[in-house]
Amino acid sequence: MTEVKDSSEGSSHNAVVTALEKAMNTPPSEERKDRLDTLKEIILHLHRGEAPDAVRERLKVLIDGVDPSEVAAMEQRLIEDGMSLEEVKSMCDLHAEVLSDAVTPPSALPSLPPGHPVRQLMDENAALKAAIAKARESIAFIGKTEIPANERRLRALEAFQPLTDVDKHYRRKEHLFFSILERHGTLGPSKVMWGKDDEAREVLKAAMTALRQEDIAAVELEFLAQTVLKSTLKALDGMIFKEENILLPMCLEMFTKDEWGDIWRQSPEYGWCLVAPGDEYRPPESAEGDFSSLDGAGVRLPSGLLSYPQLLGIFNTLPVDITFVDADDRVAFFSEGTERVFERSRVIIGRDVRNCHPPKSMHVVDQILEDFRSGRRSVAEFWIQMGPKFVHIRYFAVRDGDGAYLGTLEVTQDIARMRALEGQRRLLQYDED
Repeated sequence: MTEVKDSSEGSSHNAVVTALEKAMNTPPSEERKDRLDTLKEIILHLHRGEAPDAVRERLKVLIDGVDPSEVAAMEQRLIEDGMSLEEVKSMCDLHAEVLSDAVTPPSALPSLPPGHPVRQLMDENAALKAAIAKARESIAFIGKTEIPANERRLRALEAFQPLTDVDKHYRRKEHLFFSILERHGTLGPSKVMWGKDDEAREVLKAAMTALRQEDIAAVELEFLAQTVLKSTLKALDGMIFKEENILLPMCLEMFTKDEWGDIWRQSPEYGWCLVAPGDEYRPPESAEGDFSSLDGAGVRLPSGLLSYPQLLGIFNTLPVDITFVDADDRVAFFSEGTERVFERSRVIIGRDVRNCHPPKSMHVVDQILEDFRSGRRSVAEFWIQMGPKFVHIRYFAVRDGDGAYLGTLEVTQDIARMRALEGQRRLLQYDED
């Protein structure tokens, strides 16, 4: 920690110095608490409109080597103290910018074996950085006005296309890494980073939509290059910095070997971004329970008796995805059929269902849960066109015989084929699998 120097920048700055001096003479737990308070107070100056350069200089004077977990804890503290998620998210990039010199560089990441979940994210980030560099070259090429606009557009489209693979990277992070962070009581990254991921997705989608316009005028293409295309690359760059300097070091500090194994086993569900994983990493043997002993006993229900293999087979054969959220709003079960509409990973078991959705959807989830719990409603449904799929999503309130709320059942199905049915089929005819 650097020496605290005298300053005449005002009473608020002196209060920060006093807090830091106090931290230097307290036990480690108290020191961390006071460091967080100090960091939060400094960052609040950004929210109050102070120039980033001035805040950056203040950080240099007061704090040396901010731990990545402290950045996440600071943002979580801001939310807990009443600052809206939207405001924290809107300032997230500025937080990263002013903290870039203060955060201790990660040194343990490169030594991880190929195939380790963190090494895979790092390798994907390296591939993304290379793709971003090519995309920047294509933006410069758009400035060559002597070349036909369509040729410049096609070159940019070709350069930006690989970046769309980042969605796999983000979804793996959001559903696996964030789920386990929340087990450890760290909610900030899932609330803030997921929102930033969505912003990057949206601006990338806008860029790709614009670049696919074959009749785009030269002046529109040049304006696009200086606005949406540059914003897209800035958003992707910013998330790479946040992952490598804040998220991943924090995960390495918190997660157990078994948890890394869980992430490794469930990562293929989401796919890989630009590069396939290596095969040197081997996780510990799975600690999942062996339920074969239930084969004989089975589960007795009012309408029959099912063995464990039968029950599991039924759930996994149903032509719908089923997810059950218990009365405490935590994911308790999901089916694992062969034709899944949305990915589900086993690490989400026990996760607050609100955190399984993007921040922009949380108010809808809250509304459904509240309406079901109160008894005002028992069914909610949505339908979405997803490429060739027409996805029907229904939520049902689950109640016992006395009407007490037990939880919510989500049933999801691709009904595109059913919507296309016409006439009748009265004779046996097998369709192609």
